[in-house]
This record gives sequence, C-alpha cells and structure tokens, in this order.
Amino acid sequence: MKTLKRNIIANFLGSAWIGLVNVIFFPLYIHFLGIEALGLIGIFTGMQGLLSMLDMGLSSTINREMARLQVRENSGQEMKDLLRTLEIPYWLVGILIALIVISTSPFIAFKWVHGRDLSEETVQTAIVIMGFCLAVQWPISLYAGGLMGLQRQVLVNTINILISTLRGIGSFLVLWLLSATVHAYFLWHIFTGALHVTLLFLSTWHTFPITSKKPRFRIDLLLKIWRFAAGITGITITATLLTQVDKIILSHMLPLENFGYYTLAGAVAISLYKLVTPVSSAIYPIFSSLFALNKEEEIKIMYHKATQLVTVSLIPISLVFIFFSKEILTLWTQNIVTAENAHLLVSLLVIGTVLNGIIHIPYILQLASGWTGLVFRVNTLSLIILIPLMIILTKYFGAPGAASVWIILNGGYVIFLVHIMHNKLLKTEKWHWYIKDIALPICSTLTTILLLRWLIPFSQNNLLIVGYLTVVLIFSYITCALSASVTRKWLIKNKITVKKLGRVTLL
Repeated sequence: MKTLKRNIIANFLGSAWIGLVNVIFFPLYIHFLGIEALGLIGIFTGMQGLLSMLDMGLSSTINREMARLQVRENSGQEMKDLLRTLEIPYWLVGILIALIVISTSPFIAFKWVHGRDLSEETVQTAIVIMGFCLAVQWPISLYAGGLMGLQRQVLVNTINILISTLRGIGSFLVLWLLSATVHAYFLWHIFTGALHVTLLFLSTWHTFPITSKKPRFRIDLLLKIWRFAAGITGITITATLLTQVDKIILSHMLPLENFGYYTLAGAVAISLYKLVTPVSSAIYPIFSSLFALNKEEEIKIMYHKATQLVTVSLIPISLVFIFFSKEILTLWTQNIVTAENAHLLVSLLVIGTVLNGIIHIPYILQLASGWTGLVFRVNTLSLIILIPLMIILTKYFGAPGAASVWIILNGGYVIFLVHIMHNKLLKTEKWHWYIKDIALPICSTLTTILLLRWLIPFSQNNLLIVGYLTVVLIFSYITCALSASVTRKWLIKNKITVKKLGRVTLL
C-alpha cells in the first residue's frame, strides 16, 4: 500500500506539473505562431495517436510482464531478456515512422491541409520535421512502461517533469529569441525527445538486478506474450482510430484556422487525463500482480478505491470546465475571439473525456486479467457505426458535430462495456460501481455546480471571475469528496470536518 500511495502521489505531481507547464506556455505558442500553426501542432498530435498503432501492444505488455515477473524469484535475467527482445523491433518501428511521415509529407501539405497564411512548402517542411520528431520520441513509451511495471514511477515522473520543463521553457526561448516559426518549435522537440529517451533508457537498464549473463534476444519470450500483445494491438488500433478519426476528418473538411480552434479545445479536454492516468498507471501493475497471485478480494477492494479516487479527482474540475468554459478560455488566452470560437467545443469534448475517464479503471482491470477481447470487439463495432456518423455530423454541424460523437462513443462505453465486463470479472460489483463509485459523486457535484452557475456574478473584472471560479471549484471538490465513500471515510478517519476542510482549502 505504501508503494501504491507513493506512486499515485508521484503520478499526480508529475501530471500536475506537466499540466501547469502546458497552461503557462500554450497561450504563448498561439501568440508567437498563430492559430494556423496551432492546427499543425494538432496534426502532429493526431499523428502521434495514429502511429501508436505500430506499438503492437508492446508498451502495455512490458508493463504487465514486469509487474508479474517482479513477484517471482530469480527473474532478473528474464526481465533483461524481455526488454532486449522488445526494444529491437521498437527501434526499427521508429525508423519506419520517420520514413512514413516524410514520404507522405507532400500529400499532406498540398492535398490534405487547407491553409491560408502558411504556404504549402512551409507546411511540408514542418511535416518532415515532425517525422524525425516522432521517430525520436517513439521508444519513450516502451522504457516508461517497463519502469512503471517495476514500480519505479517516482523516477519516471521525475524525468517527465524535467523534460516537460525543459521543453516548455526552451520552446518559449527559441520562439522568442531565435525564430518564431513552427519549424523551430518542432526542432526543439526533437532535441528534448532524444534527451527523454536517453534518460529513460539508462534508468530502465540500471533498475534491473545484477545478473551473470548479458541480455539477449529470445524468440521464446515473444511466443510467450504474443497472444496478450496481439490483443493489445487490436485494442490500440481500434481505440486509436476512434480517438483520432475526428482529427483526420476535421483536418481535411475544415479550414486550418477552424481546426486550430478544435485543437485548442482538444488540448483542454486531454489535459483532464492528467487526473486519471496517475491512478490508472499506479494501479495497473498492482492489479497485474494480484491477478498473478489470484487474490480476488484484494482486487475488489482496490477496484472500488481506484475508481472513486478517479471520480473525485476528475469530476469537479471537469464540470467547472463544462459550465464555465467561456470564462476559463477568456482568462487563459486573453482573447475573446478565441474564447467565442472554442468554448462550446471545450464543453462538448470535456463531457466525452469525463465519460472516457471514468471507465479507465474497468479497462485497466481487463488488461491486468489478460482479457483483451471485449474491448477489441466493442471498439470494432463502434468504428463501423461512428465513422460514418462523424462524417455526417461534421458535414452538417462542423466541429461541434464531431465533438458530439465523442460523447456518444464514451456514453456507450459507460452503459454497455462496463455492464458486459462485470458478467465475467467481479460479478457482484457492477451496481456498486455504477451507483456508489460513479452516480452519487457526479449527481451531488452537478447539483452544486448548477446552483453556483446560477448565482455567478456577471463581471468583466478578471480578478473577481478568478476568485469566483476558485470558490466554485473548492465547493465542488468538497461535495464530491463527501459523496464518495472512500474519501468520506478517509476524512472521518483523519477527523477532517467540513468546516476544517473549507478553512484549509480557502487558505
């Protein structure tokens, strides 16, 4: 439990710091580069998502396998051999990624993207640089996955904090002092990506126990894990298409400027995952170890605790973003036009992200058990239905139509995926999950938010708006924490009353 708490705290601190860096520097990127260049950054993000299909499930596989090997005696040599066996194809895929992106850059620049201020040649050069950037950053997930499975999550977050700080400050200085171009922005990302991979590579190999033999490539280890890795690959491919299809469609159907607003809204929504992944990343190796030891009662307890922790972390701030998106964007970007064009998209995308976030723990539970078939089948069916729907809604309603599909997709996951999962795993815990872990905290927090939204003062004073939003957020978190049994019991155990909680949070 001490290891789990330490890892969760480290993951939260790492995510919070990276989120803070993005909050500080994102408006500066818009200032230096313009909204069309932000659209190119959105294309880069989309490429990262699409090319994750080439991961072949290896990063999740090494996380699970390292966690399982760690509870076995004399497994140091197998750990080393497994990493060597997986890192060779991983680096080869990185080279393939660069070749794919560079070879398709003329088509993307001249046929797919519709820019106004940026020339086709500028866009093509940016795409080429993106290819090298993606290739350099590609092995990050493999080494990070290995360290996470080995419970070295504090180390991973320390490296991530260092790199994100260097990336943010360095990008700002490069754009300010050297060249305010999107090319300079991505070149700096190549440098920080190479440094990131190097630190993770050295840290992973240093973490392994000392053994008498050198690590070697082993076909038998690939044969041992191929079924799980294949299942993860299927999930990754279908999930990637589902999460990136909006960017593919919108980057072609919308002007680059409008796609830039969608990219901004997407960046806000994606930032909320920083409240989910600290818990899911910490709990995944724990679940994997518990399944290996066949400890179902402990899995059940950890399942509800992790779900409620995600709920309490995610719901309050997400509802504030949904109902106060215009005010938040105006304060953040200091640009009324940007806020007018992006606030509806933020609200819609955040709703979908909340629904997606609350199913992360059920999803992690399935992976830890080795069951990949359900998510793959559900994702495949969703692709058949939602891609045509995405095209139709984008054609008639533009970006808001595409954002609405994200809500439909994740609403279906909450209703159907979790229900089906509990027919096989933790069969008696379904309604506990729906009612106590999810519904009660959401309903109570939503009531608080709606009341405070109705009472909001219409002021042009930024300081007053910041103060009011802070109060709204504090009361939302208090309400949510008291509505979830895990956090409520913790507050009672530590003799923290509502009065004390309010006084502490307001200081």
